Amino acid sequence: MKILLFSEGKNMFQRSGVGKALQLQQEALKLAGVDYTLNPEDNYDIVHINTIGFTSEKILKEAKKKGKKIIVHTHTTYEDFRNSFIFSNQLAFFIKKRLIKMYSNADFLISPTKYTQNLVRSYGIKTKSAVVSNGVDTNKFKYNAKSAIKFKEKYKLNKPLILSVGLPFERKGILDFYKLAKKLPQFQFIWLGAKMKIVPKKIRKILNEKSIKNLLFPGYIPTEDLINAYSAADIFLFPSYEENEGIVVLEALSSQTPLIIRDIPVYKDWLTNEVNCLKSSSLEDFEKNIFKIINKEIDVEKLKENERIVALERDLKVIGEKLKNIYGDLYAEKV
Repeated sequence: MKILLFSEGKNMFQRSGVGKALQLQQEALKLAGVDYTLNPEDNYDIVHINTIGFTSEKILKEAKKKGKKIIVHTHTTYEDFRNSFIFSNQLAFFIKKRLIKMYSNADFLISPTKYTQNLVRSYGIKTKSAVVSNGVDTNKFKYNAKSAIKFKEKYKLNKPLILSVGLPFERKGILDFYKLAKKLPQFQFIWLGAKMKIVPKKIRKILNEKSIKNLLFPGYIPTEDLINAYSAADIFLFPSYEENEGIVVLEALSSQTPLIIRDIPVYKDWLTNEVNCLKSSSLEDFEKNIFKIINKEIDVEKLKENERIVALERDLKVIGEKLKNIYGDLYAEKV
């Protein structure tokens, strides 16, 4: 049994969640001993598609003609496409039509969370599906005191660090992150993520802001530096308004970086307030929760222990076995 893992625009998406998801799938399949290829010209039994562009549709149609089984990963939803780059809201309706077409023509769907699975079903899609987390490499993403020192020295940090990671989209909550930095000069705020010209002018203005001395936008950094950043951070603050899972949340959990998230539906059934994270519904909540952690008004050590437990349940070894079982069941149907 051989799997074709397909994601178009790899150069374009390599610094996005979809690009990371493809990398994680490769690592998970290696750990599970599943034979795979990234080349559509190779022989394969099942195609696992991660994107919904025209090349993805072409690969789907070719696979169907050849009698191959088709899995489509539901990384893209109408809801998380909106409020990202210029014209994304205008394009969202067409993206929804496109993803409905792609998802409906698959033999099987994989969603990263129950929330995303339910969203996809709400579009009227009847394709069989399963929930499998994107996963996290818990051996790679774990707290390391030396890594923390390395990151602090590199950025000359001498204040408590509040970190966020992601593309600089309005949907990701970057405006709220900016407002918090402005209001709380006693903390260092750093947002890591590739800078993009296709974001609206108000976001570009923030990314080029020089007057707020406690706010940094270093852009995209290598994985090793990112691992160091999680260890260095006193808080990982993720103010996103819409997610299908949030790979960076898994990385923060695995690194045991005290986590503050927005209280949105995707986290309802697997992250619990004051157990493995702090949930916020407003700017005031985010501020209160920052001080709860910094002033140790909650048991921060217990919070970090519980975060690691959540991450270990989503370790790449676990994910690899889940994918292997899905592939095996589909392959058995084919035979």
